[in-house]
Amino acid sequence: MAKPLIIALLALVPTLAPAVEEPRYERLRAINDEVELRRYSPYVVAEVILDSRAEEAGNQAFPILAGYIFGKNQGQRKMAMTAPVTQTSAPVTLPMTAPVTQQAGAGGTRVQFVLPADVTLATAPLPLDPRVRLREEPAATWAVIRYSGGWSQTALAEQVTALRAALAQAGLQPQGEPVWARYNGPMTPWFMRRNEVWLAVP
Repeated sequence: MAKPLIIALLALVPTLAPAVEEPRYERLRAINDEVELRRYSPYVVAEVILDSRAEEAGNQAFPILAGYIFGKNQGQRKMAMTAPVTQTSAPVTLPMTAPVTQQAGAGGTRVQFVLPADVTLATAPLPLDPRVRLREEPAATWAVIRYSGGWSQTALAEQVTALRAALAQAGLQPQGEPVWARYNGPMTPWFMRRNEVWLAVP
């Protein structure tokens, strides 16, 4: 088999993998060819907030959160990997039991794994790592722009600007910080990756 054909087949592997579960949502309407409004149902996440730069937070958070869903929890329960992995800036708000070396209210980066739909706050196993917290994201409406390509902060900033411009043209005022959603692993070729930016709208 010729090498170009082998390379082409390997590139198709990510698209042939079983579909990964995502949070349930209803597509409300399109703003333009790239931006749409979605209404998400509530879903449960495992999250960690790190005092790290956005460029570093994803790599630091991934093994922590992956450890939780792959059995580092009470009962050693394993859960399926879902998508997306989301990331946003967030103040650090810590429980009373947090280490005294951490300061509540400091700036940080929140990284979340979405838990499977059949997992609730009541049934989710408690994490063994104190950095992992469980939370239910409430139902919300998000404006979403989708793009492919690499994971640079420059590309992300360009998409945030494009999303804000589209919402302004549509007369919509977003709220809160943008959320960066990534649906593929790092082994997926950059041109096949599905990336999104979300902004909450009232």
